Amino acid sequence: MTMRAVRLPRRTATIGAALGACALIAAAAAAQPTSPAATQPAPSAARSDSTPRPFGVGEKLTYSVAVGGAKVGSGDMHIVGIDTVDGHPTYHSLFTVDGGFLMFKVHDVLESWFDTATLSSRRFVQKIHEVNYEKQRSYQIWPEKSQMQQQGYPVMPSVPNPLDDGSFLYFVRTLPLEVGKTYTFNRYFRPEKNPVIVKVLRKERVTVPAGTFDAIVIQPIIKSQGLFSEGGEAEIWLSDDPRHIVVQMKAKVPVLRTLDLYLQSYQPPITETAEDR
Repeated sequence: MTMRAVRLPRRTATIGAALGACALIAAAAAAQPTSPAATQPAPSAARSDSTPRPFGVGEKLTYSVAVGGAKVGSGDMHIVGIDTVDGHPTYHSLFTVDGGFLMFKVHDVLESWFDTATLSSRRFVQKIHEVNYEKQRSYQIWPEKSQMQQQGYPVMPSVPNPLDDGSFLYFVRTLPLEVGKTYTFNRYFRPEKNPVIVKVLRKERVTVPAGTFDAIVIQPIIKSQGLFSEGGEAEIWLSDDPRHIVVQMKAKVPVLRTLDLYLQSYQPPITETAEDR
């Protein structure tokens, strides 16, 4: 099959879209540290059965969302179960954002199905409902062929071991992060968005509604004009423990001044089953 480049539809970024992008950005550290002169290949996501995951079915993280210091909504990140996609067991994750202010209302949903063994993406669905705008995008992803297809568009090239906005977040939680290192990866399932760069800035203690955490602070940089573009000031706090959960995010945005995300509560996964391994 001969594949040609196809320009996929774009839209103006809003608060809800930016919050949905947090999953991609927090996971941007899913790569090897690099020198300025060279980019190293990302490590394999495969693992042995003896290596435990820092997440699992039933885990749920709830966040409060603030704009300009005022709370405007909430978000949930949840692994709802294990499904089968193309004959492969996959984690089914769900990320929702609800809220708004004045006439601006948001209900956004990101669903991701990623392989329980490799964490490679196999299906990704984005549902957007913001003010009077509604849109759903569905992607099928074939890691073995490095191909993807958005519903209604031709099959297109992807990348080896692809990761989507949701699976990126879970992948990074399986990896160590070293302060002072710069990480680069080329695994986002849409090749034109690669690479993503993440700087590991420092460690510090932070207090959020869910409690006080020792955290690792990262700064993401991606090919976009949004929150995480080059020269931006967005920072994300990940818990400095084996879970690496997203504890807090702070970003400066035009007009609205600041966009903040705070962990409100954490529900640990249920006991791991043989199907999770």
